[in-house]
Amino acid sequence: MPAQLDRRRFLIGGAALGCSAAASPFVTPVALAAAPWDTRLVVVILRGAMDGIDVIQPYGDPALAALRPTLLTGEAGGAHDLDGFFALHRHFAPLLPLWQAGEFGAAHAVSTPYRDKRSHFDGQDILEAGLPDLTGGGLRDGWLNRMLQVVPGLEPEVAFAIGREQMLVLTGEASAARWSPDAELRLSANARALLNVVHHDDPLFRDASDDAVAIAEQLSMETAMAAEAADRMADDPMMQAVQRSGEHVEIAQFAADRLRGDTRIASFSINGWDTHARQQNTLQRGARALTDTILTLKAALGPVWGKTAVLCLTEFGRTARENGSAGTDHGTGGAMLFAGGALRGGQVLGQWPGLGEGDLYAGRDLMPTRDVRAYPAWVMHDLLGIAPDVLEQAIFPGLELGANPGIV
Repeated sequence: MPAQLDRRRFLIGGAALGCSAAASPFVTPVALAAAPWDTRLVVVILRGAMDGIDVIQPYGDPALAALRPTLLTGEAGGAHDLDGFFALHRHFAPLLPLWQAGEFGAAHAVSTPYRDKRSHFDGQDILEAGLPDLTGGGLRDGWLNRMLQVVPGLEPEVAFAIGREQMLVLTGEASAARWSPDAELRLSANARALLNVVHHDDPLFRDASDDAVAIAEQLSMETAMAAEAADRMADDPMMQAVQRSGEHVEIAQFAADRLRGDTRIASFSINGWDTHARQQNTLQRGARALTDTILTLKAALGPVWGKTAVLCLTEFGRTARENGSAGTDHGTGGAMLFAGGALRGGQVLGQWPGLGEGDLYAGRDLMPTRDVRAYPAWVMHDLLGIAPDVLEQAIFPGLELGANPGIV
C-alpha cells in the first residue's frame, strides 16, 4: 500500500466508514470547482430531453397549431408572450420577472451533433462530453473539466461527500469537489471512539478518517447556515413562488453558498423531462424544479447573481408533432435556457427554421440551426477569456464557433 493515500480517493472508496449515500442510482450530486476568475458558471443538465417547442413556444409559426392540436400553445394555452413570436409556457411563469429584467432567456433550434438514434444515454454522454460523437474513446472527461485543465492557477476543492451518480461534464484530470444532499456521515461518540482505537496505530487511516469526520461536521454546519439563509430569503418577493422543500432546492442553496465563496463552477442535473405521455403533467414537475432552482440561486447568491451565468442544457429536443398519448417523442432540435446577471436575457437567440413540412429534420423534428455547444463556448470566451482555438480544439472538439450570438 502506498505511503500516502489521496484524500479524495479515500473518501470515494471509504463509504463503508459510515457515509450513507442514497440507495437510488438517480441521486443527483452537485459538482463544484474553484477557478481564478470572478464570474460564476452554473451548468444544469436537464435529463430526459426537454421539449423546447413547448417551453419556449413558437406560437407565431403558422404550422404549430396543426402539429399540436391538443397541446395548447401560445396565449390560448395560458402561455406568456415574450416577443410577439415566442411565448413562455405557463408553468415557467415564475421566471417572467427575470425575463423582464434581462436575466432569463433562451436559444432555440439547437442540438448537439448527435443525430437519429435518439438514445437518452448516448445523447447525455455526448452533451456532457462535449464531443461530436461517441467514437474514439472520448468519454474519459467532460467539457467543463477540460476547460479547467487549460486554465492556469486553479485552486481545486477536495471532494468531501459522494452521491451515486457522477457528472461526466465535470469529470476528468482536473480536481473538482462533489456533494449530494443525501450523503451523510453519522457517527455516535462510541463509534468515533471505536474508529480511534482501530486506527490508532495506522496513521494513514487515522488521519483520513479524522478528515472525513471533520468534513462531515463542516457539511452539517454549512447545512444549518443554508437553512438560516433560506429563512432570510423568505422576504424576497420572487421566493414566494418557490417550493421550499425538495432535493433541487437543497442543491441550489448549497451551490449558491459555495459560489458566494471561492467556488466558481457548479454543475448538477434535474431529471424528469421525458414527456412521452400526458406531457402537461410531466412538464409541470420539471418546470417547478427548474424555476425553484433558478429563483433560489438568484436569491441565495445576492449580489453575486450579477456575476453569474446559468446554462440549462438537455440531450436533444422532441418531435414537432404530438403523439397519441398527449405527449411528444424523442426528437432532434430543441432549446437551451439561460439565466443570470452576467448574461443578456430578455431574448430568444438563434435562427428559427420554421415548422412547415419541408422545414422539419427527417420530416419529424425541429431542424437544428446551431450547435448547442457554441453557446457555452461563447460564454467561456466572453466571460472567462478562453481563446477560440482552445474552445474549438481542446474543450469542444469539432465545434465551429460561428458568429458571436450575443449571449453575454
